[in-house]
Amino acid sequence: MRFEAITRERLARELARYGDGRSAADGGSRLAFGIDGAPAARTGETAGRLAEELGLLGRSVLVVPTEGFLRPASLRYEYGKRDPDAYLDGWYDTGALWREVFGPLEPGGSGRVLPDLWDPVTDRATRTPYRQLPEGAVVIVHGPFLLGQWFPFALGVHLRLSPGALRRRTAEDERWTLPAFARYEDEVGPSERADVVVRADDPSRPAWTGLPGAG
Repeated sequence: MRFEAITRERLARELARYGDGRSAADGGSRLAFGIDGAPAARTGETAGRLAEELGLLGRSVLVVPTEGFLRPASLRYEYGKRDPDAYLDGWYDTGALWREVFGPLEPGGSGRVLPDLWDPVTDRATRTPYRQLPEGAVVIVHGPFLLGQWFPFALGVHLRLSPGALRRRTAEDERWTLPAFARYEDEVGPSERADVVVRADDPSRPAWTGLPGAG
């Protein structure tokens, strides 16, 4: 896999232009984009920049972090608070994401999307109001482990960290999660599933594989 250096600003601009020309695989007019990566890869920053660029192109955009769709603590911590297998397989409520985010984007769907469902700090429902998205809107979902769920992304981006960079950039009290990301790499192969891979070892100097079909 070959990488080319790119600025963060140009990366967001190129992704937005490419994404603006995409169509939903199922024929719907509302699109879902995915920014996949470990917390250390700072997916929210990339999602935010992409949202800004899409807004400049006239798109209505909603950014959805997967941390708003964590399961209740009683389910997340069933095998302890630091079980990497549970973190990979059971922390995120993928059923709720399908129901509240992706389902409304389908052809004939309501377009009524819930930005978040669960507050992990209070361990209670957030009570965030639904957002009614117009035709042509884009939802950008960001967070870890997105590319092994068959989510219907019109554009999937993987922010890739080498094992060394992932360890360096992960806080010491969160390093128990590292085996989960190793499993994700081995079992899912996110770099092979993504439309675009961004090497994010140095957040100030990213590199990417380029856009699909660009040669």
